[in-house]
Amino acid sequence: MSNREHSRLKIVSIVIIITLIGKVTGLGRDMLMGHTFGTGLEADALATAIQIPRHFFDAIFASAISASFIPVFNEVLTREGRAEADRLASSFFTVVGLVAATLTFLGMVFAPQLVNLMATHFDQERAALAAHLLRIIFPSLFFTGMAFSMVGMLNSFGEFNIPAAMSVASNGILIVYFLFFVPYFGVYGAAAALLIGWAAQAAMQIPSLRKKGYRYRPRWRPHPGLKKIFRLMLPVMVSTWIHPINMFVSIRFASALPGGVASLTLANGLYIMIAGIFVLSVTNVIFPEMSRLSASGDRATFCNMVRSTIQTLLFLLLPMTVGLMILATPVVQLLYEYRQFDAHSTALMAAALFFLSLGMVGFGVQNVLLRAFYAEKNGKIPLLAGLVGILVNLILARLLVGPMGVAGLALAAACSLLTATAVLIPPAHGMLGRNLITGSLAKALGKMLCAALIMGALVFFLRDLLTVALGQGIFARLVLVGAPALLGIAVYLILAYLLRMEEFRYISNLIRKRRKEAS
Repeated sequence: MSNREHSRLKIVSIVIIITLIGKVTGLGRDMLMGHTFGTGLEADALATAIQIPRHFFDAIFASAISASFIPVFNEVLTREGRAEADRLASSFFTVVGLVAATLTFLGMVFAPQLVNLMATHFDQERAALAAHLLRIIFPSLFFTGMAFSMVGMLNSFGEFNIPAAMSVASNGILIVYFLFFVPYFGVYGAAAALLIGWAAQAAMQIPSLRKKGYRYRPRWRPHPGLKKIFRLMLPVMVSTWIHPINMFVSIRFASALPGGVASLTLANGLYIMIAGIFVLSVTNVIFPEMSRLSASGDRATFCNMVRSTIQTLLFLLLPMTVGLMILATPVVQLLYEYRQFDAHSTALMAAALFFLSLGMVGFGVQNVLLRAFYAEKNGKIPLLAGLVGILVNLILARLLVGPMGVAGLALAAACSLLTATAVLIPPAHGMLGRNLITGSLAKALGKMLCAALIMGALVFFLRDLLTVALGQGIFARLVLVGAPALLGIAVYLILAYLLRMEEFRYISNLIRKRRKEAS
């Protein structure tokens, strides 16, 4: 292992740990929210109010920051120096701030219309509550726009720890609210606490940027680099719309189902938490480096990074997919089925989680391939993949919501994600010098799939055995999740060793090296 690879893996390991803490606190936040509001009227209204500004951010700012700003910023940083890159950043911050503030104002004014557009089947009481909560929450759009712009800069400067930790702060604020203040302020206080948490995400980035030597100065005269960013933005925006538009479509259909919006958004949050621990940690670290490699013309290292990252994620995500599908109901029972969250709510959420899990591999591979295309400043292929994915989701959601309910909407979203990923693979193979779909990758994938299926069969058997033998208490629920999960991890690692998977040897060598360094 080269020093460069070891350094990158060390950074990824630290970021994964911090991200894991953030995801655990996020899980705690969602659990307390579920325990407090269940899947009833307040839960549906709050979930809808949260999703609307999030969709605006994902559809507009996420693409501008992750896919357009970061590659151009790194290009300017590499070719023109730090001072010019700082001027581009200030110009970008100014534009993002103005656009976000304008959208925030409009969103608050037209909150009832936005609720009716998304949750078209809500009754009058549910829609009115969602509109009131949306007016409280919508300014989060401004804070998230600022926070993630800062994250893009910090990642480009090689700082990953503080950006990875920002969700811990915001989740901590929500947890404190639900533990101590929710009896006094209810669902309106929850909306206010959410807003404070998102503001904290932006505020905690500022000291790190100052330590890196950056000082924001409003720039009303556009920087030349903004033209490159905006040229990249439009096709990239549409390609990144797949998840927010799919969720928009799903929520629109789910609003006709009692508890549909709350159960679907909670299941999606849990799914993203589990998959994102590895996927987002890895891709957030490698993307700035991908952009630098693309700008410098180091094609061999760039291609190797994309291929090896995908193979490593497949090694992790395949067994996670199988395990989560088998343990969906026990996991939801353990984490959520308390107080207002009853057995019916568990059934709705577990069904959604089961089918969403089918898209986990697509989620991982797509995230890597999209960033590879963005690093190459190619937005046309992601645009096509996004359009195909959105169309598939819309068609399947219409067909499946009737016979399958919330589960059908989750299945439609998973199929949409897998289809969009399939569209990306052939052009990515060509872009990487026909070194993506190789015999070695197919062989490795076959071994992973074989190990995951054998693991899944044993986990399924143990789950059913324990379901019959155990009772319904908290200890029984913990064992019903923990024992099959530990068995699955052990079986998969043993099979990885026996099948001589490259990823297992890679991780083993890393652990040995870290032990030697520690001693």
